[in-house]
Amino acid sequence: MANPEPEPEATRLGPTPTSTPQPVAEMSPPLRLAVLCSHLRRDGPAPPAGEQLEAVAGVVSTSTYASGGGVPAGGDGGGDEDSACCVFCRIIRGEAPAYKVYEDEVCLCILDSHPLAPGHSLIIPKRNFPSLEATPPPVVAAMCSKVPFLSNAIMKATECDSFNLVVNNGAAAGQVIFHTHFHIIPRRFGDKLWSTESFRRRSIEPNKTSGLVNCIKEQLCSTLEGCKTEASSLLMEP
Repeated sequence: MANPEPEPEATRLGPTPTSTPQPVAEMSPPLRLAVLCSHLRRDGPAPPAGEQLEAVAGVVSTSTYASGGGVPAGGDGGGDEDSACCVFCRIIRGEAPAYKVYEDEVCLCILDSHPLAPGHSLIIPKRNFPSLEATPPPVVAAMCSKVPFLSNAIMKATECDSFNLVVNNGAAAGQVIFHTHFHIIPRRFGDKLWSTESFRRRSIEPNKTSGLVNCIKEQLCSTLEGCKTEASSLLMEP
């Protein structure tokens, strides 16, 4: 069998070594999506032309959520009214456009429509939960399990070596869409994305901290006892 021809230098995704740093060209969302998808495909041939055209169109196809799969009986985590108004729920049902990067039975990953950096992506559960604390642990676990896989592809596609994993939980924390989600934000050294990163932090004060630690532990104990009581009552039900 003949050895495959080496890949032309011009087609490689890695940066070309030069004596001086070169600015990274801004990619359009469809092109960025195509590059991300190429990294998400761990092996196998390139996607068919039809899939490439669908990716460039940037519209989420009808998901398992819309066809009845992936959601237990009783609907999503929020009420029907919340689901109808939620932009993420509309994207999941295929009623609103988005640049889809990844999808499985539990969650969806799309490009943020107003990115803080190229490749800024969102991991969204297919069921509507308004906050992180309202999201069942198995759903959170499923979302977290995709972070290494997705972030690795996003960093390769954007030629970054770092990223922020952010959850804006609650209005005071900057949450705007009350359907829990994770942000994956690619970073470059010196990009000055947040001015607070240059702030000098103060050392922790032991006198004030001990009371805070005890208070947190008390809250954890009460939460755990409540979970145990709830679980016991469920087991005792006929």
